[in-house]
Amino acid sequence: MQNQNLPPQLFSRAEGIAKGKLLRDRVPRSSHEEWKPSSDRAEPVAILAASNQGRLSELVPLRYGRMLASPFAFLRGAASISAFDLSKTPKTEIKVQACGDCHLSNFGGYGTPERNLVFDVNDFDETLLAPWEWDVKRLAASIVVAGRSLKFSDKIGHMAVIAAVQSYREHMNEYAQMTAMEVWYDRIGVESLLTFTERAKELKKLKSEVTKARALTPVMELHKLTEIVQGQRRFIGNPPLVYHPASEYPLAAEMLSVFHKYRQTLREDIRILLDHYRVVDVAMKVVGVGSVGTRCGIALLVSGDNDDPLFLQIKEARRSVLEAYASKSGYDNHAQRVVAGQRLMQASTDIFLGWARGEDGHDFYLRQLRDMKISVEIESMSDTDLRGYSQLCGWALARSHARSGDRFLISGYLGQSDTFDRAIANFAVAYADQNDQDYQQLVDAVATGQIKAVKG
Repeated sequence: MQNQNLPPQLFSRAEGIAKGKLLRDRVPRSSHEEWKPSSDRAEPVAILAASNQGRLSELVPLRYGRMLASPFAFLRGAASISAFDLSKTPKTEIKVQACGDCHLSNFGGYGTPERNLVFDVNDFDETLLAPWEWDVKRLAASIVVAGRSLKFSDKIGHMAVIAAVQSYREHMNEYAQMTAMEVWYDRIGVESLLTFTERAKELKKLKSEVTKARALTPVMELHKLTEIVQGQRRFIGNPPLVYHPASEYPLAAEMLSVFHKYRQTLREDIRILLDHYRVVDVAMKVVGVGSVGTRCGIALLVSGDNDDPLFLQIKEARRSVLEAYASKSGYDNHAQRVVAGQRLMQASTDIFLGWARGEDGHDFYLRQLRDMKISVEIESMSDTDLRGYSQLCGWALARSHARSGDRFLISGYLGQSDTFDRAIANFAVAYADQNDQDYQQLVDAVATGQIKAVKG
């Protein structure tokens, strides 16, 4: 099945903005502050249990353990709960290529094929054509929840959300004044990452991270991640987080079969580059919070005299949590959905990004592992850092949405006032309360033995 292309731009700038303004009559911007759990909302623990279907059962307790770390960790792992809840909130019916799991930890820096560092959305497991408001609201809720984890008042969280949504709105308005090509080529350089904090210590740390990212090479990673075992390079094991499945275990063979099929989804020039390398080891690796329990591997490839490594991540793609509430994916292969969504949302993507289906019917996408990645430590932020970083994430989200959606309609709807900003900030505080309640239900379920959780 081929991708259902996004609708072409049918309106001029003036027409689109005017029609966007008219949408306010049907969906007032102030209506977005509403949050009340729907009467058909299932228990959060039941929703999480349903989302475990198809995961590796031995890793599910670890998933719960990671979600227990804090309400923010819970939110990160609760995309399925959020998707249901957001589907019940007001929407304009303007669709974009949505991230689907938009929260503060799913943004960061990475290297482009030209070896420049940029800042962008960086997680696309749940990406789908869906209402733009859902990404904005999940990001906003994550800001308040993160603020509470940092022991900030809701007033500070509320202000940080307003900063993020104002940034989204103002940048969307700017993109509405740009040509389609100007929007497409727009980049958020890593220098923007050095502007959200004014604290000397944090700025020094960020600059150090940028320097390390620029200098990071696969050869440097080789000695951190691997060791020599009986004359062969192998990943260093750290069960249950990094481990080698038994040779007779179907997953080991499936990972290798995926690699050979994946090659066909790359551009011809990249295939030729990949053919310089051969696979010497594959291991399983537990990643993230929401992804725990999915089939995720890492592959070591070498070229020449074994001193020219390439590291790839092999990650399972499952049905998007948005699909039940937005629209069915236009792809039969969920990994292809992830790859297509990432290419559409990101300003620049990994040259080795591709997909395949394993022998046992699981879909996987592949990309480079740790390619000049920069992650921001939310846990060490000050209140001004949270506000500044939230602004940067709002900008990145607007840029992604402007690439795929009707920026004229969205801009016209948002307008110049802060009506929408404040509505979303009120929603975020109310939904953070809901998230706290849901988190407590998981805590209680573990305490009573209903659910098994393992810290790690």
